[in-house]
Amino acid sequence: MPVRPLRVLLSAYACEPDKGSEPGVGWNIAWEMARYDQIWVLTRANNRPEIEAAVRRLHHPRLRFIYHDLPAAVRWWKRGARGVQTYYYLWQATAHRVARRLHNEVDFDLIHHLTFAKYWAPSFLALLPVPFIWGPVGGGESAPRAFRTSLSFAGRRDETLRDMARWVGEHDPFVRATARRSRVALARTEETAERLRRLGAGDVRVFSELGLRREEVNPAPTRPAIDGGLRFVSIGQLRHLKGFHLGIRAFALAGLPTAEYWIVGDGPERGRLEASAAALGVSDRVRFFGWLKREETLRRLKECDVLLHPSLHDSGGLVCLEAMGAGRPVVCLDVGGPAEHVDPAAGIRVSARGPDQTVCELAAALRTLACSPSLRQAMSEAASRYSKSLLWERKGQLLKCIYDDTVQDCTRR
Repeated sequence: MPVRPLRVLLSAYACEPDKGSEPGVGWNIAWEMARYDQIWVLTRANNRPEIEAAVRRLHHPRLRFIYHDLPAAVRWWKRGARGVQTYYYLWQATAHRVARRLHNEVDFDLIHHLTFAKYWAPSFLALLPVPFIWGPVGGGESAPRAFRTSLSFAGRRDETLRDMARWVGEHDPFVRATARRSRVALARTEETAERLRRLGAGDVRVFSELGLRREEVNPAPTRPAIDGGLRFVSIGQLRHLKGFHLGIRAFALAGLPTAEYWIVGDGPERGRLEASAAALGVSDRVRFFGWLKREETLRRLKECDVLLHPSLHDSGGLVCLEAMGAGRPVVCLDVGGPAEHVDPAAGIRVSARGPDQTVCELAAALRTLACSPSLRQAMSEAASRYSKSLLWERKGQLLKCIYDDTVQDCTRR
């Protein structure tokens, strides 16, 4: 006798098709889980135009969207980074009422909070009388203390404010209730998993939130690099936590006069990074592209040879997966999400004990890849093979097992 699909409410504040980062996570996981179960997605009304256009184009009969936002009078809070967090907290609180009303109509088997995915922000949907899955959440990762002296004043300030926000969140009774009421708490990294355990979560598992679409696993031919003339690329917001200041120092120290370093993205650290490149005498070979559309960013990635990703505390690091999908080796720090995602055969993970040591090891990694085409080719092939295990379809299969086990375990109780 066939088992009926589960009725699942997915909370995805960030959810948008054809996007990276958290909006892409919200959309892709919702889409994959609708292959197996009846999925209702509670998201922001601001996401509606893009979602409805995709739904009309793709049509998925098991996927429904419910839109919720706060009154227009308070939406101005979203304009600043800290205002967004206040708005999100209130959105979560008011979403509880919407979800409770919907549960009375549908009778959900399971609720899954997906985005936003910070472990120190609560999900009020955990208070409903339905088995609850939290995550994958992140945010437990920290820039190693030794690196803080290498940051700008704004970077050190932001790290301090982040530490304070986490402390406040960890003492929020609603955050603790979210952890305790989670049947399963999914953490992006082991650092976050440990913090979830301290908050009272019982069944904590490390589970990456990232995946690739099948068309994104499309290795590009390796470029012939003559006399060490490689192109290294970094992609992301130009903020202190991305560690691009370390990347520029390492590129200069590597001593590869025919190599180039492309930086795709923009942000408050751009002026400081440009000044650093000039001071180190490499400004003629460090190229800043600014913000590019996702398609153009992926094209630029394939025009380069190696992804340099010196991020200090990414929970995820989607660009590392995208690079492996494009058949490009990755050089990253052995911390946070990239340490979990980058296969050792597909890249070089550098330890992070201090800025000078890390810069030296990053520079050595760049020289190694520049001077060894055979190693670069082997890593490119390994990246291509490994990326096939990162497809969203695989992610959906794993989550389906978690869904079924959670519901069955609650039924037995």
